[in-house]
Amino acid sequence: MSTAPVADPAAAPSWTVGDVTVHRVDEVLLPPATGPWLLPDATPDLVAAQDWLRPHFADDEGTLRLHSHSFAFELGGLRVLVDTGIGNGKERANPAWHNLDTGYLRRLTAAGFAPDSIDLVILTHLHADHVGWNTRNVNGTWVPTFPRARYLTSRDERKFWAGYDMEPAREQMFRDSVIPVEEAGLLDLVDVPAGGTDIAPGLRLLPTPGHTPGHVAVELTSHGRTALITGDCVHHPVQLADPAVGACVDIDPRQSEASRRTLLAALAGTDTLVLGTHFAPPTAGHIVRHEGGYRFSPVFAGPR
Repeated sequence: MSTAPVADPAAAPSWTVGDVTVHRVDEVLLPPATGPWLLPDATPDLVAAQDWLRPHFADDEGTLRLHSHSFAFELGGLRVLVDTGIGNGKERANPAWHNLDTGYLRRLTAAGFAPDSIDLVILTHLHADHVGWNTRNVNGTWVPTFPRARYLTSRDERKFWAGYDMEPAREQMFRDSVIPVEEAGLLDLVDVPAGGTDIAPGLRLLPTPGHTPGHVAVELTSHGRTALITGDCVHHPVQLADPAVGACVDIDPRQSEASRRTLLAALAGTDTLVLGTHFAPPTAGHIVRHEGGYRFSPVFAGPR
């Protein structure tokens, strides 16, 4: 395993889970048009009825706030990055993702996770905004950003896309962000049964299919404390108020809703720290039962 660089505690918001510090590594705030496109059933009336969404997760006009970021932590000596965002310089059909130029790698390094120090990259699923920093452009060639890491996703996820009739934009994403990792021999595929699977002590993948067939959430446990990284099983806290609200890009909307309901029911009323992969700051919190559904009770990041 790699040696940890010296971290700047102010570089990335962080939360403590047992003796693990989970850092949020910011990439970009997504534009206001993202909400109506991604979650079309999150109507202004639905958003307005949830006072608890304001001011952090929606504005006074009912516009949803969504964010792109990763989570990085060290657990048992294993240095882990969960999802890799959109990436820089990638050709994307979505104009909000096209040819970005962000300081993501600088922030990741400043948080103490230089690219060559990462041991494990967990990909909750293989969508463009979760695999972009898998690779970076070096002299015109896309090469793995984390050359000493194993990249990991579920076997069902990769199998599905291998047999999928991809449109050109998705083919491009696989060419620049997935296939180079495979060709480097760095991608590991894991079977994730219904009960989940341990991939390291204190680190577990939970199946949450629907958004994609092999989608997983990531659970980490340390000294009796637990955190869960949602991936895209839950895109935004408004889906707690009404779990039937799905994403326009869900492969199987019914399965996505079922996975979301199962996950939220298991988390409600517990002290599990939930970290939303697209939740705007403050990003982390607890699931609380509320008016026949749920709400999000934020836990603000703080110094270590």
